[in-house]
Amino acid sequence: MRDLNDLQYFALVVEHGGYAAAERASGISKSRLSRRVADLEEQLGVRLIQRSTRRFAVTEVGNDVYRQARGILDQAQELRDRVEQVISAPRGVVRMSVPTSIAQVHLGDLLPKFHEEYPDIRVVLQVTNRRVDLINEQLDIAMRVRNRIEGDADFVVREFGTTRELLVASPSYLATAPALKTPEDLQQHATLVNSADETQHQWELHGPGNEVRRIPLKPVIAGSDFSMLLRLAVNGAGVTMLPETVCHQHVREGELRIVLPDWNLPQGIAHMVYPSRRGVLPAVRAMIDFLAREMPLIWAQQRVDCGE
Repeated sequence: MRDLNDLQYFALVVEHGGYAAAERASGISKSRLSRRVADLEEQLGVRLIQRSTRRFAVTEVGNDVYRQARGILDQAQELRDRVEQVISAPRGVVRMSVPTSIAQVHLGDLLPKFHEEYPDIRVVLQVTNRRVDLINEQLDIAMRVRNRIEGDADFVVREFGTTRELLVASPSYLATAPALKTPEDLQQHATLVNSADETQHQWELHGPGNEVRRIPLKPVIAGSDFSMLLRLAVNGAGVTMLPETVCHQHVREGELRIVLPDWNLPQGIAHMVYPSRRGVLPAVRAMIDFLAREMPLIWAQQRVDCGE
């Protein structure tokens, strides 16, 4: 069968009891209706309607075909309605990957604002610091912070801004700790690192004149959670390295101080990636536009706070 139109024309004629009535109801000419029904009969190899100048009758097999056709047409219409509903307004589900620090620090404030603008959109988050596979994991958007944007040539990339990871410690810790003037002095301090992997217990610090120093560490506490490291540092447990998006408020309020301010990791580029500019559902487009509007404001403000 070429398409559903032949079934649609046949059902129209049956439901209106003849070609003339179907023409009046639909505006489709009798000749076209007759021709398409005849085409359907030829395709199926059976007579569906008995025609004469005085009599219109649907054959027994025609009634069977009509019942099946009506079910198919109703399902097709339901499918069209559902697709139209999805693409006509921002609604449905957005699946997004988010780094742990962004989820912990920002999304508690951002998502209620998003939901207020788009109450019919549900958000499903995968909170992880690993590099996700958007296609195989069926994600719509991935938010990332990387020193370099690479390996995403097949995706659309939208940047939010840049951030640094800063060395910080509490005033109470610094009051009794050894002097901290060079990166090498860190080896005389209690350090808190964001990795349980001992092979990664070093800080690669970038300083003036693009100088790089790699400082091996024996941390007193190691664990992959910025929130934990933040509380440990505020409570005087030692020196740690935190994204300014995590620590800026505590620096501003004096609970933490930046140490070795000329030495830190390279700036991280905050961005999001998504598979394509074409065919993006309204719900996903709404989230993309929302993040593109809100995140640069957050990044810029927090960088100013942390640099003061």
